[in-house]
Amino acid sequence: MSEHRKEERRKLISFTPAYDAKKKTLLGYVYDLTMKGAMVIGERSAQVGEGITLRIDLPGNLENVSLPRLTIPARIAWCRPDESPGNFNIGFEFVEIDAENDGALQAVLERYQFRPDFPISS
Repeated sequence: MSEHRKEERRKLISFTPAYDAKKKTLLGYVYDLTMKGAMVIGERSAQVGEGITLRIDLPGNLENVSLPRLTIPARIAWCRPDESPGNFNIGFEFVEIDAENDGALQAVLERYQFRPDFPISS
């Protein structure tokens, strides 16, 4: 798989859980997010190619967003061990995003993305 992406991945600064909506199990926490997919860090590996309904609980206080969560059909694109022992990085590709989820996803990216130009206090 090519490491070149057309869309820049954005790391979230908010603690954002991701679930398998059908099995109602925690998959892990969103590490980065784009309009096309997400990377989740979790404690269990995942089956590449598997279809899943991904539920991402949204951080509170998003302006103009009435959804408490995103529920998006996705495909597990890849899974590999994380640098931390016992954790896995799981790449999800969004299969279909409806208009409501599209707006909420854009709001999350605008409001909660990691901004490297912000000064870090010591």
